[in-house]
Amino acid sequence: MKLKKQERRDEIKREIEKNPFITDLDLSVMFSVSIQTIRLDRTHLNIPELRTRIKTVAKKNYESIRSIEGSEIIGDVINVHPDQTATSIIKIEEDSVFTRNKIARGHVLFAQANSLCVALIHKPVVLTKESNVTFMKTVKLNETVRANAQTIEITDKFYTIKVHSYVKDMLVFMGTFKMYYTSEDEQNG
Repeated sequence: MKLKKQERRDEIKREIEKNPFITDLDLSVMFSVSIQTIRLDRTHLNIPELRTRIKTVAKKNYESIRSIEGSEIIGDVINVHPDQTATSIIKIEEDSVFTRNKIARGHVLFAQANSLCVALIHKPVVLTKESNVTFMKTVKLNETVRANAQTIEITDKFYTIKVHSYVKDMLVFMGTFKMYYTSEDEQNG
């Protein structure tokens, strides 16, 4: 059963509030309407396009990051709980793929995961000591990769962080990063 226009708009607003990163395509499938209808509904509701919503959320999260400048992070940090967990997303664009087959270059996925580990740690200086990574599936042009980082151990010099990256619900990359950090005392000493 199709919803009336206002009911659909109310539902679209609720869905975007639940998940600000939902795409217009996902919404069009969910409500059995065209992408253009979703865009018109979003415009009527004064809800910006996905990219703008991502940038707004990322900007808020960058304020709580101490170890790296927002402009140095590969991808957009959409969630960070300092020293515990963090999430970023990146859309694979033309400059991130091999020309011939449109498959994402591995260093892009690695850089997303590595910079997310740096952003997660709430210390003034954070450097990568070592990493062990596995590329599980290929990622293609225009896909969006979501990286989830979680601290699994903290010592007096290192954090060990696991990162799992997904395209939709498919695991495409995983890694364990050992990150060196310095404390405030060492910076001032």
